[in-house]
Amino acid sequence: MPISNLPLGKAASPDPWEDFSNVFRREHQPLPRAWADVFGPLRKGTVDDCVIVGQIGQSLDGRVATESGHSKYINGPAGLVHLHRLRALVDAVVVGVGTAIADDPQLTVRRVSGPHPARVVIDPKGRLGADARMFADNGVRRLLITAQGTRCRAPSGVEVVTLPVADGQFAPSAILAALAGCLDRLHVMVAPIILGAGGPGLILPSLDRADQAPRMPVRVHQFEDDVLFDCDLSAQRVALGVAKKST
Repeated sequence: MPISNLPLGKAASPDPWEDFSNVFRREHQPLPRAWADVFGPLRKGTVDDCVIVGQIGQSLDGRVATESGHSKYINGPAGLVHLHRLRALVDAVVVGVGTAIADDPQLTVRRVSGPHPARVVIDPKGRLGADARMFADNGVRRLLITAQGTRCRAPSGVEVVTLPVADGQFAPSAILAALAGCLDRLHVMVAPIILGAGGPGLILPSLDRADQAPRMPVRVHQFEDDVLFDCDLSAQRVALGVAKKST
């Protein structure tokens, strides 16, 4: 099936997506119409050369896991395919240590065909064990971001990036600067289920009034039963400079 005719929620063959991931990286080559609305905004930064997209898979009531911590899988097959498509297009995928311990993710591209991104874990106290699956050596760059002075048991070949800590936490700007990027867009994939109690997808400072909540440009896409909210956060971006390019 040609790339331009692929339905959003399905990957009929792994080869068309690998072809698309190559086209995606060729800045001056137009994207197939079927994919331009979803992935076109990730192709080039509006503030600088960096583009970072956050991705959350959650229930209708905003949960990313049950109260016991179980989360496999909230989204349906089409939503999971979208996640792997994103991985095939980005240079690096970043998770917190809580997710790395709870889910032991591989962070590889498996549901479609395409290159694996570099894998990064934010682990201030060095809690993640050396046998974590994201540390597996498959020829892809792996990084561990931890606090200065922390003793880490990172396996051979895993790069360790140390950052200063304030009140037990990293400053988000320090993490972003270390990774040479910041959040431009947020993909929230909502599944048609209600979990009740459980882990929330987003934890933000509270507001006194509903009309104080920021509104942002949003695109909505259907992926079989799941619905993707593509939120444009570029208005709050701080320029970090020009991304390094390989030669």
